[in-house]
Amino acid sequence: MLLKNLPLQKYFLDFYQKFPQLTPIQEKAIQAGLLSNKSQLICAPTASGKTLIATMSIVNNVEKGKAIYLVPLKALANEKFKEYRELFQNTGFNVVMSTGDVDSDSPFLSKYHLIVLTVEKLDSLIRHRVPWLSKVKTVIVDEIHLLNDPRRGPTLEVILTLLKSLIKPQIIGLSATIGNPKELADWLEAELVIDHWRPVKLKQGIFHDKKLEFYHSD
Repeated sequence: MLLKNLPLQKYFLDFYQKFPQLTPIQEKAIQAGLLSNKSQLICAPTASGKTLIATMSIVNNVEKGKAIYLVPLKALANEKFKEYRELFQNTGFNVVMSTGDVDSDSPFLSKYHLIVLTVEKLDSLIRHRVPWLSKVKTVIVDEIHLLNDPRRGPTLEVILTLLKSLIKPQIIGLSATIGNPKELADWLEAELVIDHWRPVKLKQGIFHDKKLEFYHSD
């Protein structure tokens, strides 16, 4: 499946034209209803194209309402903010990142279309009952397997539970490793999309005495 054949905005197709062919996980996501606003749990190896799936969902809905990109770490938030700021420049849509002031309702966020947040910041916004949350159509949850993290997991679980009951957005969960994907997808009320293709084959080996020896395994 070719990227240029997707029913998405020209600025998106131009920005990602260096990736003309969809990867297997991207094609599966499209076929599973990504552009029909179905929530999805995307499980695929690192560098297989999961972020582009999230981006397609955002671009598909940004004209209808706001989007949230939820990340566990400030460093990842900064990375995503830079990418999306470049994507949306000269489009009329704006992007903001907010990772601090976890006890503030940050009213300035209401002016933005795509909002990159940490889990803790979104938790604060929900507790402050910010009115613009009702306009959110898409929520991307990067590293969603952190639901199993003893520190961040409970907060993320509460956030997703509230989002599902209060505004019912399209939720796109991304992960390279989930132990119970079927159960998680059912809980999210999402389509489970799995693929094992990776652009670079993994090699296993042993490094000892300044020597690295690779070996084959089944």
